Amino acid sequence: MTAEFAVALPAIALVLAASLAAVHVSAVQVRLADAAADAARALGRGESDAVAAGIAARNAGGARLSTSVDEPFVCATLVGHAGGVLSALELRAESCAMRGGL
Repeated sequence: MTAEFAVALPAIALVLAASLAAVHVSAVQVRLADAAADAARALGRGESDAVAAGIAARNAGGARLSTSVDEPFVCATLVGHAGGVLSALELRAESCAMRGGL
C-alpha cells in the first residue's frame, strides 16, 4: 500500500458514506410523499383521521400526520426524520385531495 493511497482512503470512505446517506434521505422523502398522498386520498374519500394515520404509519412508520381542510381540498402533512446518522434531519411531505373524490 502506498502512502498516497493511505492518505486518500479516508476521503474516499467519507465521500462514499455521504453518498449513501444522501440516497437514504431521498428514499425516506419519497416514502413520506407516497404516504402523504395515500393518506390525503383516504381523507378525500371520507375516511377518518385514524384510518389516514394508519395508512401513513403503514407506509412511513414513525411519521407524524397532521391534516387540514381548505375547501374543496383536504390535505395531509407528514413529518418524519431521516434516521441513521442523519436522524436529526427533519423531512416533510404534503399532499392534497379533493373532498368527496374517488
